[in-house]
Amino acid sequence: MHDVLIVGAGPVGLFLACELGLAGCSVLVLEKDAEPRSPWKRAPLGTRGLSVASVEAFYRRGMLAPVLEAAGISHDPDEEPAPPQAYGHFAGMMINPDHVDLAALPFTLPSPANQQAVVQLEAVETLLTERAEELGVEIRRGAAVSDVTQDENGVVAHAGGREHRARWLIGCDGGHSAVRKLAGFEFVGTGPRFTGYIAQVDLDDPDQLKPWFNLTPTGMYLKMPGGGIGMMDFDGGTFDRSQPLTREHVQEVLRRVSGTGVTITDVHLASTYTDRAMQTSTYRRGRVLMAGDAAHIHSPLGGQGLNTGLGDAVNLGWKLAAVVRGDAEEGLLDTYEHERHPIGAWVLEWTRAQVAAMGPDLHSQAVQGVLRDLIATPDGATYVYSKMSGAWLRYDLGEDHPLTGRDAPDFRLVDGPRLAGLMRDGRGVLLDFSADQILRDPASRWKTQVHYAAGRAKDELGLAAVLVRPDGIVAWADNGHADPKSFERAAARWFGAASE
Repeated sequence: MHDVLIVGAGPVGLFLACELGLAGCSVLVLEKDAEPRSPWKRAPLGTRGLSVASVEAFYRRGMLAPVLEAAGISHDPDEEPAPPQAYGHFAGMMINPDHVDLAALPFTLPSPANQQAVVQLEAVETLLTERAEELGVEIRRGAAVSDVTQDENGVVAHAGGREHRARWLIGCDGGHSAVRKLAGFEFVGTGPRFTGYIAQVDLDDPDQLKPWFNLTPTGMYLKMPGGGIGMMDFDGGTFDRSQPLTREHVQEVLRRVSGTGVTITDVHLASTYTDRAMQTSTYRRGRVLMAGDAAHIHSPLGGQGLNTGLGDAVNLGWKLAAVVRGDAEEGLLDTYEHERHPIGAWVLEWTRAQVAAMGPDLHSQAVQGVLRDLIATPDGATYVYSKMSGAWLRYDLGEDHPLTGRDAPDFRLVDGPRLAGLMRDGRGVLLDFSADQILRDPASRWKTQVHYAAGRAKDELGLAAVLVRPDGIVAWADNGHADPKSFERAAARWFGAASE
C-alpha cells in the first residue's frame, strides 16, 4: 500500500508528487495517457504563463534555474535580482508595465523569483517528472482510473486492470476528472457564453490581423507569433465539441470575429473550449482530495488555471505529508479547503468578469470603455498586476499581524542564504533576527519540522522573527521582542506537538 495515490501526471499532480516525495512519502502517480508528450505541449500554443507566486514555488524547491532557462530568461544567482517586469491583461486589455507601482505591493523584497515566466508545458512536465522520479515517486502511464472506493482505512483505485491501494488519493486529472465523478464530488457553477478556439494555422495574408489581443464588435481574436490564433465566438458555447473542427469552419469564425477577409491555407492543430465556470463544493470527501482543474474549471482568460492549480499543490502537499508522517492530526487538512476553496471561487469570478466585459453586445462594449480608462491609470494597472501576480493573496489565519497569511518575502541573511535557500528540503523555517536568539531553545523542539536560522538580515521589515510554513506562507511574525510562547502556539498549530 502506498501512502498517496495521485491521479493525473500534469504539472499539478507532478508538483504534488514532488512535495510528498520530498517529505518521504511513498507516492504512485496514475496517468491515463500512455505517452507524456503530445503535439499540443510542444507547439507554440503549448506555452503557459507562470505567475510570480508559481515561479517562487519552483524557486523554493531549487528549480528556479531550469524554469527560467525554459522561459529563455537569463539567471545569474550571484547577481542582485533585477526589478520585476510587470505585464498582463484584463479581458484582452493590456496593462502598461510602466504604470505598475511595484513599491505599493505589500511586503516585497528583491528576489530572483519576482518575475513572471512563459514556458512550454512540456518543459515544465519534463522537469517535474525528473524531479519526482529522483525522489522515489512511481509514475504509471496508460492507467485510466475506472473506479474509486474508500473506507476508514484507505482508498482503492482501479486502473490498468489492477487495484491500487493507498491511505489517501488526490484527483489531479483535469477538467473532465474521472476521480471527481467516481468519488461523488458535487460540481457546480455557470454555463458557457462562448466557444473559444485555439489553433496553429498557416495564413496567406497574416497582415490583415493585428497582433495580440483584439476586441471587436463580434468577439475577440488573438494573433500570436508562429501562426497561433485564438478566438472567442459568443455562440453560447454551442459549437464546442459538437462537430468536426474543419479548416472552413475555423476560417469562417476567424473572418467573422476579426471583421477581415483573412484566408487560412492550412490548420495544423485546433481545439475548442468554453468559459464554463465550475467548482467542487468541497475539496475533500473522506480520504479523497481534489486539486487543480479537477477541482475548478473556467475560461483561460488571464492565465489563472495552471497557477491556481500549482497553488493548490503547494498548499496541500506539506499538509498531507505531515498527516501521513503522524506529525499532525487530520484536522490540518481542513485548512487546505479553508484556504484554497475561496481562491478557486475568486478565480471563477475573475474570469466571469472578463467574459462579461468582452461580449459583443452594447452593454459589454460600454463596460470595456470604462475598464480601459481605469486600467490606463497607475492604480488600475497596479490592481490588475497584483491580482495576476498573486501579490494580493492573504489567507485568513486568524492572526493580527499584517504579514501572517501572506507569501513570505525573500529575506536575505547578512551572513547566510536567502530564505528560499533554507526551504529546499520542504521544512518550515524560523528566522530569528533578535540579538539574543531567544527562540533558539523553543525552536529546537520542532527541529525535525522547522529549520531554525538566526542572524541579521539585509532588510528585516521591522520584524524580530518570522515563522514560514513549507508552502512559503507566513504562519507567525513578531515586530517586538520575540515572544517564545506566541511562537510555540503557532508552531504547534502548524507543525504538531513539540518533542519533549
